[in-house]
Amino acid sequence: MSPRPAPDLDLRRDQVIRAARGLAEADGWPAVTMRRLAGELGVTQPVLYSAFAGRQALVDAVALTGFSDVAAALTAVDASPMARMRAYLEFAAAHPRTYEAMFSLPSGLAFAADDTPEPLQRAFSGIRDAFPDADGTRAEVAWSVLHGLATLQAGGRLPASQAQARLDLAHRMLTQPETR
Repeated sequence: MSPRPAPDLDLRRDQVIRAARGLAEADGWPAVTMRRLAGELGVTQPVLYSAFAGRQALVDAVALTGFSDVAAALTAVDASPMARMRAYLEFAAAHPRTYEAMFSLPSGLAFAADDTPEPLQRAFSGIRDAFPDADGTRAEVAWSVLHGLATLQAGGRLPASQAQARLDLAHRMLTQPETR
């Protein structure tokens, strides 16, 4: 009898991330437990723990895939502010639980630091390219506005009928020339 081949850890991690993301999008983050994921994937819990130290590491991995995906969505459209704003809000609306992992759930990810993970840097670059200035402040404010709109819209706290008017106003405010 020959020994089992070593598992492909990257493939395993990717499968677990996809399963966790799918489960979260379908049933919310409380439904994402290591026990349930093991059952969904037909593996034991120790197999999951061989890929992720725990649930927090898994949530952070889902968040990182979300940042990669939003970066791709932003760069898939032209660099105009309106196109990037729309792409960001569409991503947040289409993937609410992933967006929640990116910004609302507790995270071990470093933001705006020397060790900020590359997917976060790429996502921010997608905003910075649309809102350039000398120090990135305009992009930070644009991201803040977009995050606020995405979060409030997802929570049903803003009337859907005014979504385009809000986007248009945010665009005008963020793209008007600075006056000092």
